[in-house]
Amino acid sequence: MANTFSTDLIRFELQVRSETYDYRTPMKFGGRVVTDVTVLSVDCDAASRVANARGLGSMTMGVAWAWPSPDISNTAKLEIVVELCHRLARAFNDSEMSGHPLDLCHAMTATRTRLAAELAAERGLTEPIPDLVLLLAASPIEAALFDAHGKAAGCSSYALLTRDHLKHDLSHYLGEASYKDIYLGDLIASQPVDSMPLYHLVGALDPLTNADVHTPVGDGLPETLTDWITRDGLTHLKIKLNGDDSDWDTNRIAETYRVATEARPGSWAFSLDFNEKCEDEDYVLAVLDKITRVQPDSLQAIAYIEQPTHRDLDRLPTITMHRVRERLPVVIDESLVNLRSLRTAISQGYSGIALKACKGHAEALLLGAVARHEKLFLCVQDLTCVGASLLHSASLAAHIPGVTAIESNGRQYAPAANQRWLGKFRDFFEVRGGEVPTRLLDGPGLGYGDDPGLTNQP
Repeated sequence: MANTFSTDLIRFELQVRSETYDYRTPMKFGGRVVTDVTVLSVDCDAASRVANARGLGSMTMGVAWAWPSPDISNTAKLEIVVELCHRLARAFNDSEMSGHPLDLCHAMTATRTRLAAELAAERGLTEPIPDLVLLLAASPIEAALFDAHGKAAGCSSYALLTRDHLKHDLSHYLGEASYKDIYLGDLIASQPVDSMPLYHLVGALDPLTNADVHTPVGDGLPETLTDWITRDGLTHLKIKLNGDDSDWDTNRIAETYRVATEARPGSWAFSLDFNEKCEDEDYVLAVLDKITRVQPDSLQAIAYIEQPTHRDLDRLPTITMHRVRERLPVVIDESLVNLRSLRTAISQGYSGIALKACKGHAEALLLGAVARHEKLFLCVQDLTCVGASLLHSASLAAHIPGVTAIESNGRQYAPAANQRWLGKFRDFFEVRGGEVPTRLLDGPGLGYGDDPGLTNQP
């Protein structure tokens, strides 16, 4: 009989709630413009053999990113992902399972797929709901379970990933014999790093200087990149690019570098995000060559490149990144939905992966462990995360060795969603000195505690 542990969850009940927030300014990426965000939060009332606890999971439902198909409206997509989350929560509740959250989530993978297929049939969809949407719908549920698990044990959830708390090694979850007798806790840190620099987003519509501001927001927050750099002491920038206009992309990179270095002289780190719009790696190389001619210093600032071409790697296997990789690290984001997709990407020349809490905590831990073990390039990104979802994303980044910075652009676009978290975690949402104090995420569970907006905490 398999081992059981006192920290195992023996009972849990999940409840889903939602909030919607308008963006203070529109965000453009991959040819799409987003103006608001719906956040799904899941409360998990749970018990282990030693204690009761309430876990919290939360995630922004970025359907424009997860489901870019033009054949269905974003409104309909959002309704589907919300319904899928509710159905999955009910399935977890009805399962009467017990154990470690990693095993609970792993066991529900087939159920998640079945529920999505049933929902697609009910809605008359002509194609399956994408895997990325399934992961997104499950992500707040997984976070709530892991958070409750740690809180019931009175310690960090990341400290419960060792062989003392898990029945199985990584070979069980990954299906690869090479991971026999290797446990998550061997590759994931039990304590967060002290602090991490923050990647600030430069959206395609975002003004760089006062000359670019046509209609001021007037809410007291920075209006331009120059203002953000001056106020927050930024050192890292993520630049959204078009991917189908190399002159515009080149000029945007060069101008961002000029504005950044004028606002704060010194070294910078950039990530370039083409959001799948590049036709092939020749386009990426052309942009890099043009930067070399237009603003060679900015080339030295580029830390890595994100997902330049279409997310369906199987459909376009001849589009590789081998030559780009020789010049700069290049990672998959939208393509990463499981271990198979990681293997495909590496075979096609990618350097590594971008993890996201919105793809599920279990998935992020497992693929992060693979990336660490196989010495792949590794970063953690958010999905315009706000409130608990941003704190979750930060805790994930702070516990995976090799991740050097975190993203946080929810503070730019939906600051109202962060207000109730400012008490203990103000420095995550009102950044100073270009860094966030990830050491604060050392509490039980995933580290961020209870939702300050709820008055009926146990």
